[in-house]
Amino acid sequence: MVQRYGADINGGAELHARYIAERLARKHEVEVLTTCAHDYVTWRNEYPAGEERLGPLLVRRFEVSRERDPDEFGRKSFAVFETPHSITDELAWLDAEGPTSPALVAHIKRHASSYDYLYFFSYRYHHAYHGVRAAADRAILVPTAERDPAIGLGIFPPIFRGVRAVMYNSHEERAMIHAVAGNEAVPGVVVGVGSEIPQNAVAERFRRTYDIRGPFVLYVGRIDENKGCRELFQFFQQYLFNQRRPLHLVLAGKALLPIPDHPLVRHVGFISDQDKYDALAGCEALIMPSFFESLSMVAIEAWALGKPVLANARCDVLQGQCLRSNAGLFYADYPEFAETLHILTSNRSLSQALGENGRTYFRDNYAWPVIDAKYDATLQQLRNAAPTPGAIEALPGWIARHRGTVPPGREILDALPAGPAPRPAATGPRTRPEGPPRGARRGMRQRRSGRPVATRQGR
Repeated sequence: MVQRYGADINGGAELHARYIAERLARKHEVEVLTTCAHDYVTWRNEYPAGEERLGPLLVRRFEVSRERDPDEFGRKSFAVFETPHSITDELAWLDAEGPTSPALVAHIKRHASSYDYLYFFSYRYHHAYHGVRAAADRAILVPTAERDPAIGLGIFPPIFRGVRAVMYNSHEERAMIHAVAGNEAVPGVVVGVGSEIPQNAVAERFRRTYDIRGPFVLYVGRIDENKGCRELFQFFQQYLFNQRRPLHLVLAGKALLPIPDHPLVRHVGFISDQDKYDALAGCEALIMPSFFESLSMVAIEAWALGKPVLANARCDVLQGQCLRSNAGLFYADYPEFAETLHILTSNRSLSQALGENGRTYFRDNYAWPVIDAKYDATLQQLRNAAPTPGAIEALPGWIARHRGTVPPGREILDALPAGPAPRPAATGPRTRPEGPPRGARRGMRQRRSGRPVATRQGR
């Protein structure tokens, strides 16, 4: 179950769902239940309702009952994120966010017993909330939760506590959900998602195709303010002005923001997977400026190809991934952005060491055999467990649902522990030391405190 589905949809959670569905179909009979929406802004019905076979998968699509009104959704978001409100307000927000598909939820209610397990992707959407409530006894949740105010809404903790298992994307996501929902008793594993890394990524092919000359750093994804792109544009142009070095910023993805009119900023639009891997093979580093992520698939792909990552330190998940992998640097402001970008593009030994650490991190954590084994182990654990009634906490009664005593979602979010999750305990002999790789301290400017700017390890 996922909010939208298609071979031409490359959104994070949606692509994640497609990869997992295709992998599970190698051993199991898998159906995809989704909506007719293609556009995530309006949820307009664009695919025909009904059944479609995509490779080994039967895809059942259900109509969205109404398009999303961005103004209405904005007003309802402000009400539940920033002011005291009621559970009824939160349910109205959920309907406004969409994609609202009563037909999809009705199908789950009628046919849940015909499935052994139902994987729900993206906790915050209509299909997941109502679908889990309809089939909690066989629901497995892949929350793809980010550190934003939605996690603080009162309607979601019962969902996190009521499912059979949770497949987390990161240690930070698991810690956040445990803190907000107290669902430690629910079986859960940090698994993430793998990626099909080609053996023939060719940097020069990307350069020829898009006429890219000289060194470049790369951003791949939706070019959106919520992804940190406005700040990236500001920081990068300031960096070029101060450094006066011929470094390009190449942007690949759909643009929802104006692209700076600068000769060293290049937007190549939506590109194929092969072009994406060729671009990753050719870049100096991948830049991930996002404030909110549950897991960055493109960062994992960059590491698989031996490329370092420069990430926004204000995203706990990205910072945690950089620390655990020893394969990326991160920044919290412009001086740190400038320093880390300069180091990654000028210190070849450091860049190569980070890239090699990235290859190891990918192989040990995100190669498909690792991901497959975690999904197999979770299914086997559930098969071996005693049957559960699948009860989920009921919504409060009508009067209680309408009481405006629920705290703002942002207030709950701000009270949650922040920062990267602790490193997982070692389960075997260490093959390399933790901390910066060899050469990482060479060339780093020191703060007055003596702490290296580029790693922020001492935080």
